[in-house]
This record gives sequence, structure tokens and C-alpha cells, in this order.
Amino acid sequence: MELDGQRILIMGGSSGIGLAAARMLTEAGAEVTITGRNQEKINAALSQLGKGAYGRSIDATAISELQSFFKEYGAFDHLVISVSGAAGSGAFHSLNLQDLRHGFEAKFWPQVSIAQLSLETICNTGSITFITAGSSRKARPGTAGLAAINGALDAMIPTLAVELRPLRVNAVSPGVIATPWWDRVGEEFRNNIFAQAAENAPARRIGQPEDVAQAISFLIQNTFVTGSIIDCDGGARLC
Repeated sequence: MELDGQRILIMGGSSGIGLAAARMLTEAGAEVTITGRNQEKINAALSQLGKGAYGRSIDATAISELQSFFKEYGAFDHLVISVSGAAGSGAFHSLNLQDLRHGFEAKFWPQVSIAQLSLETICNTGSITFITAGSSRKARPGTAGLAAINGALDAMIPTLAVELRPLRVNAVSPGVIATPWWDRVGEEFRNNIFAQAAENAPARRIGQPEDVAQAISFLIQNTFVTGSIIDCDGGARLC
């Protein structure tokens, strides 16, 4: 598929995976709009992306803002949902269930809401790509809450692909990726996690945002793939 003239919306595109995808897709000729909560981050991202990129500050947890945005944005071809949160991890016996609720409110419900609200204006021959996470595909102690959030999204993909056809619905499930998501933890802890993940993964490294962006671009451009979850984790789920 040629991306020239294609209109692509990346919700959660001001940093990390979303920004890497925006860069790759604009370079391929698409018109890309990124959203995020922080206007300063959006402005910084747009300065990197240049021609063909646009941005809008939106709180993806606010239904009224999403409704207004989609009404104003108009028709478009492809949707990438990279909205996420950080709450919900920890050993299950001491897991704060209110934190887990916040985790669902920050990722599961915004992603589902965005997908549903987009249906009025997205092209029915286009695509929706969810960004979930490898926590739902690998049994790792301390991530049961994250597995629940991302697993709930993963479980919807095949059914949505059938129900919404010919609109294609897929997901990318990243493993450990070096993004600003990890800035919330201390440098020493982050470095230890990265080193351990690289050692255990068959690919012998952690992922970069561009790795996931390539998977996103593939799902947008390949019109014969739907109902699929692409594991972009260096093979970590196998170990």
C-alpha cells in the first residue's frame, strides 16, 4: 500500500513508540496527527517530525474530549492507539487493587473508547492497531495486573476483526522497549531490568521504539492481515 495521501491518527504519539511510528509514517508520505496530554511534548515532537505532521492536546481518559475531537477531525484512514499508563504492577499478594483500577482507567478504557468513537469517521477499508504489551503473553511474577489489562485488549482483537470487517483490527504486543515509560523508575533499577531482559531474550537485546514502529507500519500497509497480534519482544515470551 502506498501511504501518500493516507490520513493516519496516532493517539498517544508524542513520545516513545507512538512518536517513532509517526516519524516512520510521515517519512513514508502519510499525513499523521499525533495526540497526547502535554502540549509542550506535542510541540517538541512536531519539531522533530516536520512536514505532514500535526498535533492536538487531548486527555484520552475524558470521553467528552474524545467525542469532540473525532467530530472535528473528520474522515481518516488508519488509527494507532498507543495510549498507556503505568499503574497495576507488583506482587499479587500485596497488589493495591485501586492501583490496578487506575491501570485499567489509564489504558484499557481509553483504548476501547478511542476505538469505538473512531468508527463514525474511520475509512472502512482502513485499520485500527492497538498497542498492548508482552505482559499478557509471558508469565512473569509481579505483572499479573499488567497482564490483566493488556490481556483484556488482546482478547478483543480477533472478535473485533470479524465484527468490524472489512475494517482491519490488529495489535502489536511489545516486550521491554527503551522508551520514556521507564523514566518513572530509578536509573539503577531500569538498567538492571534492561540488562536482564537483554540476557534472557533470544534476540539478546532490548527493543527500541523503531522496532515496534516497523510492526505498526506493516499492519497498516498489509491489507491481508487482520485479527492478528504481533509479538515484538525479541522472543522474550518464549523463555
